[in-house]
Amino acid sequence: MRLAPVLTIAKKELREIARDRRTLLLMIGLPVLVYPLMMIGMSKLQETQSEAQEARRSIVAVWGAVPGSLDAELRADTQVEVKSDLGLSDTLRAALQAGTVTPAPAISPPEDNERPTTARNRRQARASREADNPVLAAARSVVTGRLADAVVVAWPGLDRAVGAEGAGQLTVYFDSVREESATALDRLDRALEAYRTRAVAGRIDARDLPRGFASVFELLRRDVAPPSRQAGRILGSFLPFLLISLSLFGGFYPAVDLTAGEKERGTLQTLLCAPLRPIEIVTGKFLAVWAVALGTALVNVFSLGLTVARLLGSADMSVPVSAYALTAAMLVPVTLTTAALFIAVAVFARDFKDGQNFLTPVYMLLVIPAGATMLPGVELNAWTAFVPIVNIALLVKALLIGEWRGNLVFLSLLSSAAFAVVAMLLAVRVFEREQVLLGGRESARSLLGLERRNGGRPSPALAVTMFAIVLVLAFYGSLLLEKRGLLVQLLATQYVFFLAPALLVVLGLGFSPAMTFRWRLPHWHGVLGAVLIGVGAWTVVSAVVVLLAPPPDSLVKALGRLLMLGDRPMPLWVILLAVAVTPAFCEELFFRGLVMSGLAGLGRVAAISVSALLFAVAHASIYRLLPTLLLGLVLGYVAWKTGSILCSMIVHALNNGVAATLTVVPALARATGLDQGRSIPPRLLLLGAVVTALGLWMVARLPHPPDERVPRGSTIQP
Repeated sequence: MRLAPVLTIAKKELREIARDRRTLLLMIGLPVLVYPLMMIGMSKLQETQSEAQEARRSIVAVWGAVPGSLDAELRADTQVEVKSDLGLSDTLRAALQAGTVTPAPAISPPEDNERPTTARNRRQARASREADNPVLAAARSVVTGRLADAVVVAWPGLDRAVGAEGAGQLTVYFDSVREESATALDRLDRALEAYRTRAVAGRIDARDLPRGFASVFELLRRDVAPPSRQAGRILGSFLPFLLISLSLFGGFYPAVDLTAGEKERGTLQTLLCAPLRPIEIVTGKFLAVWAVALGTALVNVFSLGLTVARLLGSADMSVPVSAYALTAAMLVPVTLTTAALFIAVAVFARDFKDGQNFLTPVYMLLVIPAGATMLPGVELNAWTAFVPIVNIALLVKALLIGEWRGNLVFLSLLSSAAFAVVAMLLAVRVFEREQVLLGGRESARSLLGLERRNGGRPSPALAVTMFAIVLVLAFYGSLLLEKRGLLVQLLATQYVFFLAPALLVVLGLGFSPAMTFRWRLPHWHGVLGAVLIGVGAWTVVSAVVVLLAPPPDSLVKALGRLLMLGDRPMPLWVILLAVAVTPAFCEELFFRGLVMSGLAGLGRVAAISVSALLFAVAHASIYRLLPTLLLGLVLGYVAWKTGSILCSMIVHALNNGVAATLTVVPALARATGLDQGRSIPPRLLLLGAVVTALGLWMVARLPHPPDERVPRGSTIQP
C-alpha cells in the first residue's frame, strides 16, 4: 500500500466533508451549543423545582389525641402546617376516641430486601404497607385527593403512654409517588425525631442517669470519598454513554456519504478506474471518517469539560483536567473500530437513503452497550475488559472516579485495538469485491474469505481475524477455568484455544499444512542453532528487561507460581511437559504457523515483526510485553530462516524449560548465582550472549527455503 495515494484520498474526502454544513453542525455545533443548553437548563429546572418545593409548606392532617408537647413541636415547624381532623369522618373520630381501632399489622414490601440507592428508595425502605382497613382507606383518600400531603394518626392511648413515660404508637401515611408527600414525610421525620430525642433526654435527666444510657454509643458516619470523586461518580454514570453515542454519530453521515453517497452520485466508479489499490481507497476514506469521528469526540470532551466546570463551580468538586485528557484518549480506539465498521457496512448500500437504513441498526447496536455505565454494580474488570464498546465506557467511568488500574487499561486497549484491526480488515475485504462496490450482493462466506481452497496459505486478513477471535476466546476461557487449577487452565488454553482453531482453519478451508505450518524436517545446522539459542537467549532477554522495564515483585511471584503450576509441588517432568513442551507445540503452530504464514504477503520483516507483536499481546500483561516481543522476534526469524517450525519449537521449549527448571530446582539457581537478585550475573550473561550469538550465526548461514523467498509487498494468493 502506497502512503501518498492514501493521504491524497483522505485530504479529498476531508475537503468534501468540510463543505457539508450538516456534518460540521453535528461535529462542532451540536456539542458546543447543546451541552451547555441542556445541562444548564436541566440544572436550573431542578433548582427551581427544589426551591419551590422547599418554599411550600407541607399540609399535615393530624387525627386522634396528640400530646400537647408533640402538637406544639409540629406547629412550631415553619415548614409544616398542621390541620387537626382534616378529612376525618365522624365514624373514625368516634372510634379513635373510644379506642376501638388499633394499628393494622405491617406487610413488608419487596423493596425491604433491596439496597436503597435513591432518596425515594430510602423512604420506601423505611416504610411498610398494611392490609386494607378503614383508617388506611380514609388516609389514602385524603392524601391522593391532595387535601393533605400526609396524615398523622395518634392511636388511642398515645397521650397516656407518653405521660406515664411509656411508648405509644403513631402512624404517618404518605404517598411515595407524590414528591410533595415524600417531602412531608421527611419533614415529619425530623420533627418527630427531635421530639423523641428531647423526651428521652428529659426522662434520663429526671432519673439522674448518664447521657449515654439510652443510646449505648454514638454512631458517627464519615464519607471517605473526596468531592472530586463524588463529582466523578455522577459524571461517570452518564458521560461515557453521551460521549460515545455522539462520537459515533459524528462518523455516521460521513461514512454513508463517502460510500453509498458516492455510488448515488456515480463518483465511486470513477475512483475505482484510477490506478489505485482497494486498500489505498478504503484506508483514505477510513482516515477521513475517523478524523471526523475523532474530531467530534474531542469537541464533545472539551465542551463537556467546560460545561461541567461551570456547573460544579467549586474547585473541590471539579474533575481533574487529566481525567478529561485520558477520556479523550480512550475514545480513539472506539472511533477507530466504529469508523471502519461504518465504512464496511455502508458500502453495501445502493444510495444515501439505503445507507442510512443499513447503518441505523448498527449504530444502535454499538451505542446501547455504552449504557452499561448507568447500571449499578457494573464495573471494569477482567470480564468486561474484552467486551467491545462496554470496556471503553467503563474505563472512562473508572477514570472519572479514580478507580482505574493499569492492567485493566492495558487489556481494554488491547481488545479494542484487536476489534479495530478486524473491522478495518473487513472494510478492506469489502472494497476488494467489485460486485459489492457496483451495487451487487455477495454471500457472507465469500465476503469473509471462508471459501474452501486447494493449497496455499491464509491471507493477512484471515490471520489477524483468527488472532482476534482466539485472543477473546482464550481470555474468557481461562477465566472460566480459574477454579480448575493452573494445570487444567494451561492445557485447555493451549490445546483448545490455540491449537484447535489453527488446525480447523487450515484443514477446514483447504490450506496447505506443509506451507502454512512450515512442517518439514530442518537441516542439522538449524537444529543445533535452535538448541544454542534456546539455551542462551533467555539470559539476554532477561538482562534487557531488567535494564529497561524491571517487573514488579507481584509479577515475579505470579510467574514463579505459574512455572510451578501452583502452590503444590509437582514432578519436574509434569511441569516441563505443561509449561515447556505444550506451549512450544501449540503456540508455535498458531503464531509462527497460521499467523506468520498469513502475514507473509506483507513481506518478511512485517510478517516476523507483527506476528511477534501479536504473540506478545496474547500473553495479556503489560510487564511481559517486552520480553515476549523479543522472544517472538527470535522465534519468527528462526522459523523463517530454517523453513521449519520444529526449530522455533525447540527454541520455545528450551527457553521455557530452563526457566521452569531453575524455579523448581533452587540448588541449580544457587549454582548459577541467580538466587542473589533479579539481575543476571555478568558471567552467566556473557556466556548466554556468546551461546546465543553462535546459534544465530549457524541459523543465518542457512539458505532460504524456496517457499520462504517472498518479495517485500507481494501478496501470496492461495
